[in-house]
Amino acid sequence: MADPTILTFDLGTQSMRAMVVNRQGEILYYAQYKYPKPYVSIQPGYADVDPMMYYRTMRILMDQLYKQDTHCLQDCTGVTLACIRDTIILLDENKKPIRDAILWLDHRLAEDTSRIPGWVLKASSVVHMRKILEQQYCASHINWLIENEKDSYARCTKVVFLPSFLHYLLTGNLVDTPSNMIGHLPFDYKRQTWQKDRDIKRYMCDIPREKLVDLVTESVLGTITEQASLETGIPEGLPLVATGSDKGCETLGVSAIHPYQASLSFGTTATIQFTLNKYVTPEKFLPSYPSVLDGYYNPEIEIFRGYWLISWFKKEFAAKEVQLAQEMGIAPEDLLNEQLKNIPCGSEGLILQPFWTPGVIKPDAKGSMIGFHDAHTRIHLYRAIIEGIGYALYDGMIHMQERTGVPIEEVFVSGGGSQSDEICQITADIFGVKVIRIQTHEATGIGASIAGFTKLGFFQSYQEAISSMVHIKDSFTPDMENHRIYHDLYTQIYRKIYPSLVPLYRKLSNLVKRRER
Repeated sequence: MADPTILTFDLGTQSMRAMVVNRQGEILYYAQYKYPKPYVSIQPGYADVDPMMYYRTMRILMDQLYKQDTHCLQDCTGVTLACIRDTIILLDENKKPIRDAILWLDHRLAEDTSRIPGWVLKASSVVHMRKILEQQYCASHINWLIENEKDSYARCTKVVFLPSFLHYLLTGNLVDTPSNMIGHLPFDYKRQTWQKDRDIKRYMCDIPREKLVDLVTESVLGTITEQASLETGIPEGLPLVATGSDKGCETLGVSAIHPYQASLSFGTTATIQFTLNKYVTPEKFLPSYPSVLDGYYNPEIEIFRGYWLISWFKKEFAAKEVQLAQEMGIAPEDLLNEQLKNIPCGSEGLILQPFWTPGVIKPDAKGSMIGFHDAHTRIHLYRAIIEGIGYALYDGMIHMQERTGVPIEEVFVSGGGSQSDEICQITADIFGVKVIRIQTHEATGIGASIAGFTKLGFFQSYQEAISSMVHIKDSFTPDMENHRIYHDLYTQIYRKIYPSLVPLYRKLSNLVKRRER
């Protein structure tokens, strides 16, 4: 075999990518398909999707690859998947979906917490955990299903995440790896296995063990079956190699595997993630996720509506750039990012908190902007959005440094936003450390391929694989004068916005709820 390759599928919320990657980290063949309808919202905040759509999309992508070269997989040694997280599927006794999958971004909430035993509520109150437990119980989609679709839940024999279902369709084995167990299932993140029956956290989503998949640590989850090959075009007999979640693969793909490194993902959801060989939570009551690296952890801070805010800005404020970009055959972001140079750091006092969607740690948060004056333009707002996301991610880094005692020396960036030099430089200035960009923004696919090659024995270690497959394209050195400006704005203003406004956020939520009734 002249040049062994891995076939990798990167399953995102809006689209799916297929790549053929070699041991030098080169993407030899690439195909992308944007879902015509990523999900259906039968009510505001709902996000349902036919889980078979992802399987059918594999066929579309394979056809695209074969059109590029009918022999594109002649040296392929294995298949890997990197999937979106916390997307739940109910399977019947024949392992068929009972209803559509509920996507991670769905906001439906359970309301009846009476299923939580009284002793659990009392015990959680003692450790100041009751509010978090009740919030997470309500946010667990399985509890909404138990409450609102009792028949569906009663019929299901398995409750699985998306990768588990795809593993079954491709290999006939309904199994998964601990590194995919990120979301609302009764998973013990520290022990990286299912929670014990009397674990107090289990009552956030108390699913019987027999309804959960078997977790395995084997490198190979199975081989592509004849039926799967006929349906997808993936060659029969290829091993399906265990990897992990899309964000976990992305962190590995940029080579952030040491505690002094951080991985920033500039996607729809913006995240800062770290890799540790010990269990350290990023915030109180927020777990540290299992890494693609066996026995390691990925603490993470998530900005739910991260670079989605750029799409929001384009839709609401950038019609001129959208039209001009279409005429020029370029992306609207290229025109917007060029104008960032005309706005000084700090956006002349305009500061944004990007909490358009609240999270576990700040459940009452809302998006906010302060500091407007008559000289501000929409490009000031655009820069304030990018800086606001940067402040939120920087806040995550500060928290992790305090919890681990290890200063961050390098920051790697990936995702769509990382393609912009201007955004990378702003990020370097906010963080005050070097920001590194690798040879491709398709870091998730590179990370999944690294896992594939390493677990199949083509590399002796992940470090050896990284040395061969990850290459620094460029880096951005912080302007320390700008960093001082940003640090002052962060410490004296940004960090104080949420605690100052949270009483108003709560009152506003109550007023809106009353009006909706």
